[in-house]
Amino acid sequence: MPLLLLLFFGSGCAALIYEIVWFQLLQLVIGSSAVSLGVLLGVFMGGMCLGSLALPRWVPQHYHPMRVYACLEAGLGICGLAALVVVPLAGRLYASLAGAGLMGLVLRGLVCGTCLLPPTLLMGATLPAIARSLKTTPAGVSWLGFFYGGNIAGAVFGCLLAGFSLLRYHDMRTATFLAAAINGTVSVLGFGLASLRPHCKAAAESDQEKDTQAPRSGLVSLTIALSGLCALSGEVVWTRLLSLMLGPTVYAFCIILAVFLVGLGAACGGRLSRAATIGW
Repeated sequence: MPLLLLLFFGSGCAALIYEIVWFQLLQLVIGSSAVSLGVLLGVFMGGMCLGSLALPRWVPQHYHPMRVYACLEAGLGICGLAALVVVPLAGRLYASLAGAGLMGLVLRGLVCGTCLLPPTLLMGATLPAIARSLKTTPAGVSWLGFFYGGNIAGAVFGCLLAGFSLLRYHDMRTATFLAAAINGTVSVLGFGLASLRPHCKAAAESDQEKDTQAPRSGLVSLTIALSGLCALSGEVVWTRLLSLMLGPTVYAFCIILAVFLVGLGAACGGRLSRAATIGW
């Protein structure tokens, strides 16, 4: 479990390096306006949401969770490298077709979706994949909270590393290669852990039956969705306000994103672990 926590730290670090690099790349393609930032964050978070929802439907429950996680990380590294080629091509298409008003907004969304949707789908599926290997006990839920917190901590580190070091002293290509190397290392270690830890298919099928019988509340989902809407809207507004002080640079986005992730990890990770400790 501690080694798996380290892997999630690396996974979060690579993911935020990609996000900062993609922000810089797409800034050159679609501009740095508030609309562009909103579309970028919307596609990024929407892709992660779709990835978490798609994993149970596309990947059978009996597959080894660690192997699934390792494959997702390997695919993410490939997509990260492919973005260096896809984004310039999308930029040429956008430059030739872009216009004002609704047409320009739709093209921004298409460019962001083309570049970010495949890798963000893989990002969103990593935590649900590992959650399959954990038992629905207080200790298991507590470890899930630690994994989430480790992922957030790695994301904060990757965000600051990319914004204030990699892109300042190197370039986007170097940052992308580093993130892909982290994904590759995590993938190799994940396959190694999968060979050391067998997967209990019977327990997985039992947990799947419990999940299908669990009640779902539409009102709770709506409340959580509205909370996310307010949070991401605030992030766009805060980034816009801070850019008035620091200019429309990647530094303003990195600062806001790092602070946002620190607060999110401290609140959500702490509550999940504490709830598991008291037997939630």
